[in-house]
Amino acid sequence: MTSSAVRRPGPVAGVPAGAPRMVWYAAYASNMHLARLTCYLAGGRPAEGARTLPGARDGRPPVGAVPVLLPGRLHFALESLVWGGGMGFYDPFDDGEMPARAFLLRAGQFADVLAQERRRAPGTDLDLGTVVAEGRERLGPGRYETLLCAGVLDGHPVLTFTAPWRSAEAELNAPSAPYLRAVATGLREGHGWDAERSAAYLSSRPGAAGVWSPGRVERVLRGAGEAGH
Repeated sequence: MTSSAVRRPGPVAGVPAGAPRMVWYAAYASNMHLARLTCYLAGGRPAEGARTLPGARDGRPPVGAVPVLLPGRLHFALESLVWGGGMGFYDPFDDGEMPARAFLLRAGQFADVLAQERRRAPGTDLDLGTVVAEGRERLGPGRYETLLCAGVLDGHPVLTFTAPWRSAEAELNAPSAPYLRAVATGLREGHGWDAERSAAYLSSRPGAAGVWSPGRVERVLRGAGEAGH
């Protein structure tokens, strides 16, 4: 299912007009971890998480997965009810590139993943034609209610979601140790990053920077405890 070649989405030109049947969900932060994403599809509670998810109408696994780089940057903000500490958000207008993992899902599966992230019951389809055509669509004012189209891979649009605000406006908050472990697992699965590389990256993201040092993050990732934010 997984390709190891890191890719960058191409321009949307050429994607058929209208609502797509298949989409690449560009997962970032903890959702890069396949076991975590599987909870959104098949239902269940992620390891070290505090919330059980109902799952999607279609609980089948992703059709495929590829590591991708998206323009912009990850930051940590607000307070997660699942992990404690800050949650991961994506600002596509920041400098740099963000490692993500694109999972090929059916459109209904993507809609149900998004519904659960929005703390709504799965089961309602979304018209994804607007975000594909315009690149951005705001479904509501909340944390994961802004849809983004980052381009196209293999003829399918690359979609993700984030908060409506810029990282400079965010209420930054340091992530918890369990959340860092979940994110790092996704980086290892998707991009092949080791603990040292993941620790250097995560400790430099807004919200974590100045709170988590690279060495302390690396110790947490290697199972040496949670002390020492």
